[in-house]
Amino acid sequence: MRLSLFQPDIPQNLGAAIRLAACLGVPLEVIEPCGFPLSDRSLVRAALDYGNAAKVLRHDSWEKFLHDPARREGRLVLFTTTGAQPLTTFSFLAGDTLLFGRESAGVPEDVHHRADARVFIPIHGRSLNVVTAAAIGLSEALRQTGGFPSP
Repeated sequence: MRLSLFQPDIPQNLGAAIRLAACLGVPLEVIEPCGFPLSDRSLVRAALDYGNAAKVLRHDSWEKFLHDPARREGRLVLFTTTGAQPLTTFSFLAGDTLLFGRESAGVPEDVHHRADARVFIPIHGRSLNVVTAAAIGLSEALRQTGGFPSP
């Protein structure tokens, strides 16, 4: 299981995603460019004291992300407000990569078309913070696949 953020806009959300990935023991992939300067120093600052526990992989572009050898395992599952299937009826696999879009704009159409599956989180109202959505999606995927860390 992997968590991926497509061109994140808000550094605080990246920090929260780093902490989420570290706590649940999954790698976090950041697909650049970001909406803020991203350096190793800013990653350390965003991760707070979770940096050593987090595995953060940076991809310079969408194309480089797609050609990463990790893409050969599992499916690319896009979380989107225009998803085709609710999270509650989707069957996750242990090798899936969960992809979340930009806070300001989601993902472009070509990213939608490259996803193997598109899911949404049924909610009342308009939208969730991207890391809140990632926590919900990742938790359900780990629950289904038995991937939660052992106590």
